[in-house]
Amino acid sequence: MDLSQITESLQRDAVWVVFVNVLMQQVGLPVPVMPTLLLAGSLMAGTGQMAELLAAAVVASVFADWLWYLAGRAFGYKVLSGLCKLSINPGSCVTQTEARFVRWGLASLVVAKFIPGFSTVAPPIAGALRMNLAGFVVAAGIGAALWAGLTLWAGWLLRYEVQTAIAYLDRHMSTAAMVVVAILAIWLCWKLWQKYRFRSLAGLPHITPAELLAAMQAEQTPLFLDLRGPTIVARTGHIAGATAAELDRLSEAVGNWPRERPIVTMCACPGDATAIEAARRLLDAGYLSVRPLKGGYEAWLANQPARR
Repeated sequence: MDLSQITESLQRDAVWVVFVNVLMQQVGLPVPVMPTLLLAGSLMAGTGQMAELLAAAVVASVFADWLWYLAGRAFGYKVLSGLCKLSINPGSCVTQTEARFVRWGLASLVVAKFIPGFSTVAPPIAGALRMNLAGFVVAAGIGAALWAGLTLWAGWLLRYEVQTAIAYLDRHMSTAAMVVVAILAIWLCWKLWQKYRFRSLAGLPHITPAELLAAMQAEQTPLFLDLRGPTIVARTGHIAGATAAELDRLSEAVGNWPRERPIVTMCACPGDATAIEAARRLLDAGYLSVRPLKGGYEAWLANQPARR
């Protein structure tokens, strides 16, 4: 199907095309939606059609967010951890996003659609944190309306430019395909470089749970930073002797700790990503001995003595 056929299909079934495209993209499939909304906006004949397209986009978006909300409510941190594992860059751990979500509250859902990656993570976090469903739907609806409405309106304002671009691409399809492939290749190389960089950083010396348990029995125990997100902390409780911390607020957590005192960082994300990043930042800040806990919270939990 060439671009002219796609345009004709969009003119004929614009509402359904927008609904399906937005739904697929919002449930997490790698389907581009911005070009569809821009093109649909450029083809609008009047305000009535604008309202229909906007309603289709909002309903699809809120429905997908509701599904993610239910998944987060049912499975909690497992959903968030799974999303983090699917990321091509493990360093972008969901724990950091979760901390920002808790800090911003409902307002984060309004802006989520404008932040790549965050729009997928925010709804399950809301569910895992047992956010009020009515408030969640309203905030998600407002965010979807702003996101889709602005994109459709931009398509209408730039309708002549969009149509000119479509006509140009239709005449130079092979060139356009090569440009798209080149852009995707550059993006993939960038993500792979980030992954390589994270693995290089992960070479930082770790401490095992057994070594940490032994160190905590010594006269001078190491300082223990718990970088788990609020969702898992709320479900499993605080760890005795540990100081809760956020990656973006490390200086507040460590306070006036002696720089020669050993520090252990722990998170509950794939690859110990947040713990490694925190250790790096503290070492750069002048702390002499900072080690991430190998295996994170799951390994720590597995090594706890059995209670009688």
